[in-house]
Amino acid sequence: MTDNLPPADHLTHFDASGQAHMVDVGAKAQTHRIAVASGTIRMKPETLAIIMDGTAKKGDVLGIARIAAIMAAKRTSDLIPLCHPLALTRVAVDFETDAANASVHCKAQVETFGKTGVEMEALSAVQIGLLTVYDMCKAVDRGMVMGEIRVMEKHGGKSGDWSVTS
Repeated sequence: MTDNLPPADHLTHFDASGQAHMVDVGAKAQTHRIAVASGTIRMKPETLAIIMDGTAKKGDVLGIARIAAIMAAKRTSDLIPLCHPLALTRVAVDFETDAANASVHCKAQVETFGKTGVEMEALSAVQIGLLTVYDMCKAVDRGMVMGEIRVMEKHGGKSGDWSVTS
């Protein structure tokens, strides 16, 4: 499947005179919108052991990161100036530890029934979830690296379905 994106010279957040604006979605149909995003934070093996053992001084690292990620999805329009405020119907955040690569993977799935997609909400959830892991563990590992943050798939809307494997 193709990307179904507008031409590179037609960015939707700019009007005909090049001024930034919020896209008018008033005439768009409401559909079930879903986006899945993921990302990873790499760290020292000892840091991952603290997370897995539940011995971090600040508490349950992944539990708190999950709540932060959900909150981020709900507040995305407060953080990104041209995002529409959306009534989300579901935010699911999962963390998976990877001992072999001393890392934690985060995956967020965000859903709504509306006129615009939820890719930014899913990306915000992942990034804030990983930032929370960093914040809770920085006392023992300031060299953690976040990366590979991306939309994995989206469903609904005029452009239809898309995934990284399409």
